[in-house]
Amino acid sequence: MPILDQNSVEFISRGTDYTRRVGIRLGTILKDGDIICLEGDLGSGKTTLVQGMAAGWGSLDQVTSPTFVLMNLYRRLDGGQFHHLDAYRLKDAGEARDLDLEVFIETGPLVIEWAERIKSALPTDHLWVNLRMVDVDQRDLIFSARGSYYENLLENFRTRIYGGL
Repeated sequence: MPILDQNSVEFISRGTDYTRRVGIRLGTILKDGDIICLEGDLGSGKTTLVQGMAAGWGSLDQVTSPTFVLMNLYRRLDGGQFHHLDAYRLKDAGEARDLDLEVFIETGPLVIEWAERIKSALPTDHLWVNLRMVDVDQRDLIFSARGSYYENLLENFRTRIYGGL
């Protein structure tokens, strides 16, 4: 178990509904330009978390893993866009750069599954989420802020999850 610093929050999920609800809470505060990077093995809950984030953000679209299409786009009624990238099939960060990530970042939140595979193509400031399967019904989620904007976002998220401190 890692020792967390003040720029990290840990959440123990007791099932997919819990993971989805945590995602919903995070999704309610996401704005255009936000970058959420997900790292975790197969079955760790990445797509479930994204389902919650998209719902909390306001998308009515069904969220699925974009493993074979690389990118899914979800929309809100107001025309907002939520970008969901799966970097699993990308060879390297160069292929990620070829996707013009900046365009996605400018036009909505960008959530990246398997973000560790393209780390050098990502802006230094982002929210990193490490998901780990503990057992069939339990996941450990660690949210870490990189940069002052994401420190504020993480504090807002922490309050939404745990209440005022």
